Amino acid sequence: MIALARKTMVHEWRRFLPAIFAVGFSGLLLMVQAALVLGIFGSAAVYVTASSAQLWVGYPGTQSVNFGREIGPDVEMRLRMDPDVTDVEPYQWVEGDWHNLGRSGGGIPVFVSGVRTDVDAMMFSRLLSAPLRQRLRDPGAVIVDRSDLEQLGTSVGASAWLNGQRVRIVAAVTGLRALGGVNVLSSIDTARQLRVGDPSMGATYFVARTRDPDRAQAVRDRLGASATFGPFSVWTAEEFAWKSKLYWMFDTGAGIAVLFMAGIVCLVGAVVTSQSLLAVVAASAREYAVLNALGASLRALGRVVLEQACWIAGVGLLMGGLSSGVLLWVASQNDVPVSMSLPVALGCSALVVGLALVSGLIALRGLLRADPAMLLR
Repeated sequence: MIALARKTMVHEWRRFLPAIFAVGFSGLLLMVQAALVLGIFGSAAVYVTASSAQLWVGYPGTQSVNFGREIGPDVEMRLRMDPDVTDVEPYQWVEGDWHNLGRSGGGIPVFVSGVRTDVDAMMFSRLLSAPLRQRLRDPGAVIVDRSDLEQLGTSVGASAWLNGQRVRIVAAVTGLRALGGVNVLSSIDTARQLRVGDPSMGATYFVARTRDPDRAQAVRDRLGASATFGPFSVWTAEEFAWKSKLYWMFDTGAGIAVLFMAGIVCLVGAVVTSQSLLAVVAASAREYAVLNALGASLRALGRVVLEQACWIAGVGLLMGGLSSGVLLWVASQNDVPVSMSLPVALGCSALVVGLALVSGLIALRGLLRADPAMLLR
């Protein structure tokens, strides 16, 4: 019977083509939706994922990176006292109002990240090269994402007003897009000058590098037990990145809406695929009736339908995977925030196969029409 399912797929491929396209389209929608979710909400944690620090220290109860509050300078001393911590640096977060040089139009909300400009600095080490950090040492120098230049109404080498201070765009990079605003990188000194209020106030975060990255959790637990240096909390980089992503995904209306759309995609894919397989089984009802009359049981015929569903899932998944790979590449080349990882891709693939198998089980109802008596009509 297994050979029958495969040979039927080969010789009557036109009959199965709509179901294959349905599965492939479902896989395409799922993978693109997942890539958009990861890309959009992953930008909320770009400050963590684009940096090489193993530990983040901030104000207790911080839900996301962009909700940081100042912590006391004594916290830096506590970090440096730990024998497993090899380097500590401050990270300054400043919310700003951006105007182009002519002050035309309204202000644009931006998030200024004040980082250290040393060559071995941890903040945004995966985005900033040594020459770019060198450019940030000039007073008022800033770096933005290439895709945000048009929104900011400026270009590389031009000047603008940020919180009433004049700044100059010295470079534009890729991978710095923000969620709900525009990211701007500057030196710590420039960020403190851009602050509204006392520029001598403490840092928003301190980030640290550990001697052994595998011991980051142990160091976090040890540092978190100290309460004599003021209120602060310690997270590993992975924890803080996930904390920021999960907040935007589940604690905001935008995240719930996107996840709801992902659920709709799954539902539509299941309905379309099941109806396609039902049509295939219904079209083959007379052939199944002949096999039943020759002694093939309904159980054996059911295995044929499920085997066909597996073949449809495999071919459709291959088509959907190739199509989604091309679309995601085109999206990334046009600065659309998309991201894909192997576990997520495998999860989407498993879900598509599961949809096809469930659809195959639903399509088994069509075998009830494969009664040998229909051959007499």
